[in-house]
Amino acid sequence: MQTSLLPLYLFSIFEIILEYKLHIDYMSYKLRIQDTGFITHNVLQIKTQRPADYHFTPGQATEVAIDKEGWRDKKRPFTFTSLPNDGFLQFTIKVYPDHDGVTDKLQTLEQGDSLLIEDAWGAISYQGPGVFIAGGAGVTPFIAIFKDLAQKGQLKGHQLLFANKRERDIILESDFERWLGKDFINILSEEKSSKHAHGRIDDEFIKEHGTSLDKYFYLCGPPSMMNAVGDALGQLNVPKDKIVSEDFS
Repeated sequence: MQTSLLPLYLFSIFEIILEYKLHIDYMSYKLRIQDTGFITHNVLQIKTQRPADYHFTPGQATEVAIDKEGWRDKKRPFTFTSLPNDGFLQFTIKVYPDHDGVTDKLQTLEQGDSLLIEDAWGAISYQGPGVFIAGGAGVTPFIAIFKDLAQKGQLKGHQLLFANKRERDIILESDFERWLGKDFINILSEEKSSKHAHGRIDDEFIKEHGTSLDKYFYLCGPPSMMNAVGDALGQLNVPKDKIVSEDFS
């Protein structure tokens, strides 16, 4: 090979390798919507077809885009709320109409429209019995985890401390009550209710309602809440290796 052609040859090989790596690392799937509808005043549940070769574990998420002109490159992370052995995929998504963005557009989609997703990822994975602490839509990674535990008959020894602004914001309230009973504990920050505590999750709330500080603590919610709860767990001397968390802003 002539020396003058070597740089071009190497560059072409590099392009081929890079294109192959991108293809492997960022596999994309087109999913047709089978059903869509609201389950609370501002939470949408979307059910789609599932590719035969698609894999995920409870608690994981993926990047989702809308398969329409002008929206395909606007990807947002959403959690799977179906189970790996279901014959469909399901997403439970809080809608923000005032943002005029992806979630607002999602509520206009109908059966037959399509979504684009990538491979599954996520830091929330089940490690063992523990206390799950969620804020608002941050509960979504826990939905599939609790569904999986219910299916296996392994719900005993788990709690969910769930923070919301108002009672109407509580996602899947009846399901969590059925799964966890008295171990499903709600707290509301902007509304007082005879059924639920009022305020925010802090060290005193965790001490009062947590069954044990020796178990795992699973956290997911807005950054401000995550920081506050992380500080509270630190004050309670919960080891860092017992905290499983992921930001959900």
